[in-house]
Amino acid sequence: MFFKSKNLTKADIEKALNAVLHPVKGQSLMALKMISGIVLKRQEKDTVVTFVVDMRDGDEALMERLREVSEKAVLSIKGVTGARAIFTSSNNDMPVARHHAPAPAPHSAKPHGRPHMETRHLGKIIAVLSGKGGVGKSTTAANLACALAQKGLRVGLLDADVYGPSVPRLFGLTSKPETKDNKLVPLEKYGLKIMSIGFMVEEETPVIWRGAMVQTALKQMLNDVNWGPLDTLVIDMPPGTGDAQLTLAQNVPMAGAVIVSTPQDLALIDARKAIAMFRRVEIPILGLIENMSSFICPSCGTQSDIFGHGGAKHEAERIGEPFLGEIPLTMRLRETSDAGTPITAIEPADVISQSYQAIAGKVWEKLSGSPQRAAPKITIED
Repeated sequence: MFFKSKNLTKADIEKALNAVLHPVKGQSLMALKMISGIVLKRQEKDTVVTFVVDMRDGDEALMERLREVSEKAVLSIKGVTGARAIFTSSNNDMPVARHHAPAPAPHSAKPHGRPHMETRHLGKIIAVLSGKGGVGKSTTAANLACALAQKGLRVGLLDADVYGPSVPRLFGLTSKPETKDNKLVPLEKYGLKIMSIGFMVEEETPVIWRGAMVQTALKQMLNDVNWGPLDTLVIDMPPGTGDAQLTLAQNVPMAGAVIVSTPQDLALIDARKAIAMFRRVEIPILGLIENMSSFICPSCGTQSDIFGHGGAKHEAERIGEPFLGEIPLTMRLRETSDAGTPITAIEPADVISQSYQAIAGKVWEKLSGSPQRAAPKITIED
């Protein structure tokens, strides 16, 4: 079937997918309400369509069949140059922490077993996390990845913050990844291989997904991406301690976690929760970073402790974890981040860049002598 449309709309995509029948149930994917999250991404003469298929039951063979026929149907629309089906599952058997459940007792998260995916080609996997948003975690992850690449390492950067992906903006990337041999090819910039859900959806389009859908999307960004051999993969984790963190902690053999916090007590309270979660699943804490440790005036060079100073260092000493360093807030750091040009990549001699480079040196020194660990399997008990 060949559809024609001068001005493509979501209705055109829905019409094409309405002609795709489920091979077992005999109804269309639209009738079964399996399709959501349709996004048309236009760039010059190209129109790439991304859509979500809720795979409620069936095996991998059925999923591949649905992927083939649904993408083919969308590509049959005149004007569509690319199609990508993202599969999720609302019947996922992965344990999910219920929002109303009380915090599990220390013994309730039991690490055991092997990782659910092959990750040896990803090298040392580093999680960069914070207990809350707004502390500069993504900026830290981006610049840490750049600093590691400047050491001659093969570095990947995964933006796992599904609901608020920042990496595309931080690197000025707007194009959609290509597909080769049934795998996504990560975008590359400043010597990094980069993947983000933000490459699949419009910047202003909200991602309204259930926990199981988030879990599956994260697995796809690890399993279905041709990362190639890496020395290290930096994961920009979403803030908090929810489904996404559980998914990654369960499936990915992380070498360690870097905690980002501002000096103020409110940020440190939530950072402690992130530390407690990763300790509970026996993922090593590589250290704490104090971001926005002070503000340096661009006119006079005066240092002002807007959010206090030294709180993260004191917390690291209190809990017996390494303190990796301080990152002050400067106008140049903000400008380069907004421009999509991480300061460490374009101005390696800047004092901020040198701070990130020093932190990267400490992190890699700590990792290079430690073996890759197996991922824990987490169970949540009431």
